[in-house]
Amino acid sequence: MALNDTLARVDADLAAGRLPVARQRLRGLVSSCPHEPAPRRRLAEVYRLYGETAQAGRWMYLEEDRSPEETAAFEERYANAIGLMRAVAWRGTEADAPTPFAAEQLAAVREAASETLGRPVTWDGLVEVKGDAREISPLTDALTGAGCLLFAIAFLGIWAYGLVSLFD
Repeated sequence: MALNDTLARVDADLAAGRLPVARQRLRGLVSSCPHEPAPRRRLAEVYRLYGETAQAGRWMYLEEDRSPEETAAFEERYANAIGLMRAVAWRGTEADAPTPFAAEQLAAVREAASETLGRPVTWDGLVEVKGDAREISPLTDALTGAGCLLFAIAFLGIWAYGLVSLFD
C-alpha cells in the first residue's frame, strides 16, 4: 500500500508544480522498491520534464518500450560497465526482474561488469567494488606503493633531521 500512497503523493506534487519533491519521492521509492517498474517509469517522466534525456533513459533502461535516444544518452553518460551497473540501481538477481526483457538487460549489464572486473560480480556484491574499476592495473598499484614509500622515507628523514637538530 505504501507504493500506491507514495505514487498518489507524487501525483499531487506534480499537479502542484513541485517537481523536485516529486523527483525525490520517486528516487526514494525506486530505492525501496527496485523491482517495481511503476516508480522507474514515473521517475523517467519527471526527468523528461526537466529535459534530462540521459536520466530518463536510466530509469527506462529495463523497459522494452524505451526510447532509443534516451537509452543511447544513458549508455553514453555511463560508458563504463561498472558505472552503468551502479546507475541501474538494481538489487537482487535477474530472476527478480518484472519482465523477460528486463532480466536480459540486467544479465547483459552484470556480465559486462564482470568482464571489466575480471571476476564475477553480483548486483548485491557491487557495493564491494570501489570506484568504476577503469584505472585498476598492476602499474597503478606499483606507482601508488612507490609514492607511499617515498613519502614515508621523506617524513622519517625530516623527523630524524629535526631530532638531530634539537640535540645539537
